[in-house]
Amino acid sequence: MPDAEIIAIGSELLTADKVDTNSLYLTDQLNALGVEVRRKLVVGDDRALVSEAVHQALAGAEIVIITGGLGPTEDDVTRDAVADALGRKLEFREELLGWLTERFKRFNRPMAENNKRQAYAVQGAEALPNPRGTAPGQWIETMVESNGRVVMLLPGPPRELKGMFAEECLPRLTRRLPPQVIRTRFYRVAGMGESDLDQLISPVYKPFTNPVTTILAGPGDIQIHLRARGATHEEADGLLQQIAPEIERLLGDRIYSRDGSSLEAVIGERLRALRATLCVAESCTGGWLGERITSIPGCSDYFLGGFLVYNDRMKTELLGVDAGLLKIHTAVSEAVACAMAECARAKTGATFAVSITGEAGPESFTGAPVGTVVIGLAGAGLVPQAKTYSLFGDRNGIRTRAAQWALDDLRRWLDSSAL
Repeated sequence: MPDAEIIAIGSELLTADKVDTNSLYLTDQLNALGVEVRRKLVVGDDRALVSEAVHQALAGAEIVIITGGLGPTEDDVTRDAVADALGRKLEFREELLGWLTERFKRFNRPMAENNKRQAYAVQGAEALPNPRGTAPGQWIETMVESNGRVVMLLPGPPRELKGMFAEECLPRLTRRLPPQVIRTRFYRVAGMGESDLDQLISPVYKPFTNPVTTILAGPGDIQIHLRARGATHEEADGLLQQIAPEIERLLGDRIYSRDGSSLEAVIGERLRALRATLCVAESCTGGWLGERITSIPGCSDYFLGGFLVYNDRMKTELLGVDAGLLKIHTAVSEAVACAMAECARAKTGATFAVSITGEAGPESFTGAPVGTVVIGLAGAGLVPQAKTYSLFGDRNGIRTRAAQWALDDLRRWLDSSAL
């Protein structure tokens, strides 16, 4: 099954000022055709480097897409470099010059002499019209070690590239490609570290090269991507079934999403299903938990609000936590976390409440080690509970993980609560 490589040309793409977004669009389009992108590369405006990159790409991929470097200036080297890599000459095309001349006339602009550079094409290339700009694209078919290859030269501006690819390249690729599809499974996991997760599931996925398993880790959140390629949807789904059920069994309720939904979105749907409401009480996270919950459109269906009680006085005066409890146990304790959740629920009338208190650093004000975070949960007719975590990272890392752990504890509690 054909693979693809994408080469983005432009020295500006090697700076912090310009980001290559074309490759994201192209990858999405190719995946929809069942084509995997095996490598993406950004190369500056250097003819020898671009030629080398194209030569290497042709050695491993049946489809090579090169974006940018088709303009009229001296640093637009893509045409020359591709000709070098293929061992072909550049041809001056009178029809392209005529098209360029007519285009400039239409815009009532004089055509500079260097625009004639855009009338050159690689020997044997099929010119691709560009009604949105002045850089014609090129479609080149070649043979490498008896295997057919396709090389596409596309303009760099996204508007021009997308139009040309959709109108000119997709139909050609569709006719050329064999039947193939890519099917995916997308799990999101909370409550365990990346190394522990991989140790658990690697014996399942390691023997397989199709499906391909990718593990992406963030603070308190891990994504598992399974991608299978087959001639039909049924074949690709069958390949996924070789490993997906066992991965699901091993991870159990640590999997909180099977469609890529965020933890806060999953919780929102669960609260809607229960016809329940939620409030929060936060100390060390300073509102991060509430921000995540309210990032979901329509959260007003279930989220009533929250309390930001950063010091002991606010916990007592605003929330109603007993001052004696704070004095005996300190703010970073399970007793206070439970009280915060209970008080928040009592004041708002919410079905459920979640609280966070802890030491995010860089110094401790209660004597608890930096990274100590306590999460409390309260619910109508349920006994309040709290759990203490030792989280790692800098201040922002601790706060991020605290919000994630609080959401995951809430998710598990909602799943186990009988209302």
